Order: sequence, then structure tokens, then C-alpha cells
Amino acid sequence: MSIFIDTADIEQAKAAKESGWVHGITTNPILLSNTGSSAFEILQQLAELNIGLLFYQLVSIGKEDMLKEAQLAKAIAGDQLVLKLPPTKQGFQIIPHLPPEVTCCVTAVYSVAQALVARESGVRFIAVYVGRATKLLGDGLSLITEISRVLQGSQTQLLAASLKSPIEASSAILSGADHLTMPFDVLNALT
Repeated sequence: MSIFIDTADIEQAKAAKESGWVHGITTNPILLSNTGSSAFEILQQLAELNIGLLFYQLVSIGKEDMLKEAQLAKAIAGDQLVLKLPPTKQGFQIIPHLPPEVTCCVTAVYSVAQALVARESGVRFIAVYVGRATKLLGDGLSLITEISRVLQGSQTQLLAASLKSPIEASSAILSGADHLTMPFDVLNALT
């Protein structure tokens, strides 16, 4: 199990690294745009911290543009990169065209069916946004439990995201999540 910080804020990432028990950073397009700098500039700064895995979500549309963006992100973050892809037809279709050394995460998964397709595509991670799933479906933790069953025996690991409290983080692990990611305030509240 690993705990990641969900941020694009360099100071928060530095503080998380100093904790000694945070093993990576998850970002998303909104977090990156809120910094006021270019996404790739922030990605570079986060990669230089060398905390561990560094999740970056593609924003390009179209196969060629997505491949170019993935290539640029890989050049910046190197082996730390985990490329986040949407659970859409286009997101799944890009996976076989990526170089094998690019680790992938299908993100914002809201159904067992999407998790099944992600598992069969061979990705290393699936991210379930627990808080959002609860708003949309009524119980995000039940979705974690169901998806964890689908992933048993596969190489695909379950990342619980959009966690709003230490209790929700603990419940996600008990429900079958392999990893957790949370914002800085929730991360600090764990201790």
C-alpha cells in the first residue's frame, strides 16, 4: 500500500515528502491550472522532488496529440510518470499505442464495467473517486469493494481518490483499495 498526496502545489508536495510516509503525487488538470504556471513547468518541479510516482492526466484530444503529450510528460517525469487516462473509448484505445514503459492509470472510474475493461487493457492502476462516486451513486465505498473483487488476481491496483477525511481513507483501505491519495489537509489529519 502507498499513500499519495493529491496536489500540484510545490510547497505542499515538499511538506509531504518530509513526512517520510508519502510515496508519490497525484495531479489533475484542475490542480495544475490553479498554480498559474504551465502544467509541464509544474510537472518538472514535482518530478525534481523525486517523491515517488507522479500521476499526470492527459488533456489532449485525438490519438496523435495524446501520444505527443504522453511523450512529453514521459520526457519530463521519466520513470516516475503514471499517465492518467479517462475510462472512455478513446482513453482505452490509446493504451496499446503507448510505449510499454509508460505506466497507466484509468482515472475517474465509476462502474465495475469500466474497471473490467481497464483490467483487461493491462493498466497498472484504476482510480476511483470515492467522494464523487458517493455523490453520483450513493456509496463510493461499495464501489471500491466491488471493483476490488474484479481486480483480484490481476496486475491492476486500485487507487482510492477524492477522500474527504481520515475515516473515509481508512474505510477505503478496509473496503479493498490498494492505495490512497488525498489532499494536503486530509493527509495531515491522518496523524
